[in-house]
Amino acid sequence: MNVFLDIFSFALFFGILTVVSPFLGKYMADVYEGNIYKFLKPIRYLENAIYKILGIDESKEMNWKEYLYALLSFNFLGFLILFLTLLFQKYLPLNQYNIPNMSWDLAFNTAASFVTNTNWQAYAGETQATYFSQMTGLALQNFLSAASGIVVALVLIRAFARKNTVYLGNFFVDFTRTILYVLLPLSFFSALFLVSQGVIQNFSHYKSAELLEAFKNGKDIITHQILPMGPVASQEAIKLLGTNGGGFFNANSAHPFENPTPLSNVFEAFIIILIPASLVFTFGYMIKDKRQGWFLYSVMLFVLLLMMGIGYYFEYYGNPIVKKLGVEGPYLIGKELRFGMGGTMLFSSITTAVSCGAVDGMFDSFTPLGGLVPMSLISLGEIIFGGVGSGLYGMLAMIIIAVFVAGLMIGRTPEYLNKKIEAKEMWSSVIITLVAGVTSLLLTTLALYTKWGLSSISNPGPHGLSEVLYAYISASNNNGSAFAGLNANTVFYNITTGLAMLIGRFVPIVAVFYMASSLSLKKHIPPSPGTLPTHTLVFGVWVVFIIIVVGALTFLPAFSLGPILEHMLMLKGVTL
Repeated sequence: MNVFLDIFSFALFFGILTVVSPFLGKYMADVYEGNIYKFLKPIRYLENAIYKILGIDESKEMNWKEYLYALLSFNFLGFLILFLTLLFQKYLPLNQYNIPNMSWDLAFNTAASFVTNTNWQAYAGETQATYFSQMTGLALQNFLSAASGIVVALVLIRAFARKNTVYLGNFFVDFTRTILYVLLPLSFFSALFLVSQGVIQNFSHYKSAELLEAFKNGKDIITHQILPMGPVASQEAIKLLGTNGGGFFNANSAHPFENPTPLSNVFEAFIIILIPASLVFTFGYMIKDKRQGWFLYSVMLFVLLLMMGIGYYFEYYGNPIVKKLGVEGPYLIGKELRFGMGGTMLFSSITTAVSCGAVDGMFDSFTPLGGLVPMSLISLGEIIFGGVGSGLYGMLAMIIIAVFVAGLMIGRTPEYLNKKIEAKEMWSSVIITLVAGVTSLLLTTLALYTKWGLSSISNPGPHGLSEVLYAYISASNNNGSAFAGLNANTVFYNITTGLAMLIGRFVPIVAVFYMASSLSLKKHIPPSPGTLPTHTLVFGVWVVFIIIVVGALTFLPAFSLGPILEHMLMLKGVTL
């Protein structure tokens, strides 16, 4: 393993991201402002046809209540359709392997998971979901939930950009443009690239392959292995671009049919972060201040690189208990051997920072503090790039808190982007920032207090606590990755994680709309000598400090009893 080669590949990866994302950000800003490029005229004709068929007036905008009602109604309908599809999938077409219906609690959990852009999977895709469910249910929601997050961010952007108005856009127009101009084209070309790397795309029945050497499993002699097939590339592309994360197979992006080569691994990591990184530049263009976009990008990238560096350090030096056994070389436990430690740590850090949930490694087998890094990234809430749309409005909420606190310290009415920050904005930001953390801690306590929660834990001691804590943090923050080692497919965990996903998604969305309703009515205040600059290095340091303080106050006690305690025991040579 060459550390310098890993560092060079990381620098190249983020260098390309820094070059590409501003261009995509500008493109999205033009799309949402109605500046359609000439080469997109065919899509424009399709867009107009959709409006005509559905009776949508493109020029008619909505106030915050109308927009919110349309968004919530659309998502509720999507949840209901997906729930019924999974509940009766045995009787629907394209059942490739006589797969049965999902139980009611698993169907509820899965529907909540995909509608909230979480894609937490308490099931194995190749044995518990039909082709029909994967395509018309799960893959469809990958598009719809991603578009829902983006349009919520658009509402908040317009609230900052506009003044003295109640109108914040049209849900159906924003939603249609997100699908037609952003998600579908990017998914199409991404799927083609993935197919070129060996990701499968078919409707074949499952294959049976003869093993080179038979083995005994109890009384049975195993001579063949079933190889699952399916339309994987098409779902893989939007799973990553939409920061969804739900794998076609149980092994997710560690499965060679989903992620076959080192190049596909890097490409998949890149498209996970592409849209969230680009949206911060869309924000800068739409508020007519590109410096703000670069500021947000710099803060997010700094925290991500810091956390990824910490994780790489602890995984590089590995477990001293293992080293005492005479095992030399890089610490590859929990890593995908095809991609090495560098490839796995890059993917793992990005997928948890971006709130995607796709994984190419096993966090449960990382070192205690190495595993704490992805847990910390998702526990921060969706602010370090975060999910598509949700990461942007999560970071803006954190910045409003930073501006408010700074204003109190210098004795001035806090302002951000030429608008006063008052009680409504502050209350909304607190709700957006803390609701996921409070939800995850309360549900973790419930799980550790009841026999239903304890019965699913397979590892004793602090590691078992980490597994439960990670599950609820992942669900509440709509990430979807897991520590594994926890039997989450029970009625208790299906219901509680499902509720955590719904609360973590829709309560902050309502708070965003409440904040937007106040901001859009405010007038712009001209900058004065006492105005706090919000695009400088000093303010960036302040924002990072606030992020760390909020995260530490929320989760440090729980982390101390889980991964931090486990790390101390590991250094003493104690295993549980």
